[in-house]
Amino acid sequence: MAINEKTAPKVRLAAARARLAAWLTDAAYPLWAHNGIDPQDGGFIETLGQNGAGLPHPRRARVHPRQIYAFAQARGFGWKGDVKGIVSRGTEYFTTRYLRPDGLFRTLAAVDGAPLDDRALLYDQAFALLGYATAATALDARSEFEKRALDLRRAIESCFRASNGAFHSGETPGGFFESNPHMHLLEACLAWAEIGHDPGWTDWSRHLVDLALRNFIRKDTGALGESFTSDWQPAPGIVGRILEPGHQFEWAWLLLRSESRHPGKLRETALRLISIGEQSGVHNQVAINALLDDFSIHDANARFWPQTERLKAALLAAQLTGEAKYWAMAAGAAASLFPYLETPVAGLWLDIQLPTGELVDSPSPASTFYHLVGAIVALDKALAAASSKGNMNVDG
Repeated sequence: MAINEKTAPKVRLAAARARLAAWLTDAAYPLWAHNGIDPQDGGFIETLGQNGAGLPHPRRARVHPRQIYAFAQARGFGWKGDVKGIVSRGTEYFTTRYLRPDGLFRTLAAVDGAPLDDRALLYDQAFALLGYATAATALDARSEFEKRALDLRRAIESCFRASNGAFHSGETPGGFFESNPHMHLLEACLAWAEIGHDPGWTDWSRHLVDLALRNFIRKDTGALGESFTSDWQPAPGIVGRILEPGHQFEWAWLLLRSESRHPGKLRETALRLISIGEQSGVHNQVAINALLDDFSIHDANARFWPQTERLKAALLAAQLTGEAKYWAMAAGAAASLFPYLETPVAGLWLDIQLPTGELVDSPSPASTFYHLVGAIVALDKALAAASSKGNMNVDG
């Protein structure tokens, strides 16, 4: 059976999907279920060493809902482990150890659960909302978790909303406005808009998209910035010039997902973000960490997570446009994942690739699992959609 130029990327993606799914079910899920969860209380461990052992690092709030998301997808890949138990215990641990009396989540706790940093950050609240949405489906308890999510949304509104319509990153007004926590808040609201009953989820999603279009994405270049002053100028100094290729891809994916819920024309903006990320942010076949606003390289190292966001954005663009270049981009992004997974103990990952192509020997951060599982889920969906349309066939 011959493979033509049009179908070759999809054939490579199908092979990558099979390999990644096997890695998940045979290695990653078993390892992280056994070594990445505290057997005493069900909490998720922050980091595993390259020998597979858990490390006694303080536990960030965001790790728990991210791991809840990652494990909740396991059934879809055929893993036979105790998904419901892991999600249930992880959610209970998260709310017991991190939820403050005011309804917001603190940002950091010790291994024994003692609070280490009682601040509430918008970034962590966004992931708490996403964790609730995930648990709602995994535990078949949508009404219960939507109530919790609505309580949290009201607390976010009360504590973080600024007079300009955006959200402060922390509880104390001041400092710069950051696009990144708004991005994850949009991700969480989209998740709830898909499964919840409250129309406010769609309203919030539209508002966050509007903020991105109006304030975070630069009119002159179409690039997504990171930090802004209260009058929506780039933050002074180098911080205001930073562009992260991974975030160009991640925002593009969210804007494309928002098309059906937003009256604006989002596709052109999203595809421009993908173009910037791909043309300026990919070097030596990997998405690097950071550019400056003139698209020059600021940080040529390549963490693992931007590769996953590149894959997600390319796949959704390919599905929506049908353009071959996005399927080819997705195939390249999928191929870039595998060197990070070449670890002494199967089921782990390396986090940083140097410009030389060398991967740094360092522990595996649990927070990356959410990115990777999300990319494999997106790959599953894209290939299933292509197959249903008859676009996976190769000429024979």
